[in-house]
Amino acid sequence: MNTAEIVNAYYELANAGKWDAWCDLFAPNQVMDEQLAGHIETQDTLRDMMRGFPDMYASFENRPRHIVVDGDTAAVVSHIHAVTHKGATIDANVANYFETKNGQITYMANFHDTVPFAVLNDK
Repeated sequence: MNTAEIVNAYYELANAGKWDAWCDLFAPNQVMDEQLAGHIETQDTLRDMMRGFPDMYASFENRPRHIVVDGDTAAVVSHIHAVTHKGATIDANVANYFETKNGQITYMANFHDTVPFAVLNDK
């Protein structure tokens, strides 16, 4: 897959809740700087983290609004709309930055307002 295909698959799989396949998009030695979860290294660590993701949300959507691809890098502006199992709604605009190599994501960082996610602390 090229960078555009990887980025498109990232959002398609996330929105379908296919977290194992989503994790497969990342290289085994991937590095992620995630605004809420912090610094995450390796695909195995990411996969372990994502196993708990369905327990956090009754529904989750991350819809791209603008995608820019430049070779092995991409930037995406998107909007997250999620609902917790208790019915709290989360709406946040997000910017994601991707680096890819050999058909996988090697580095990713995301940036968003953390305030809408405070409802996750009210589990």
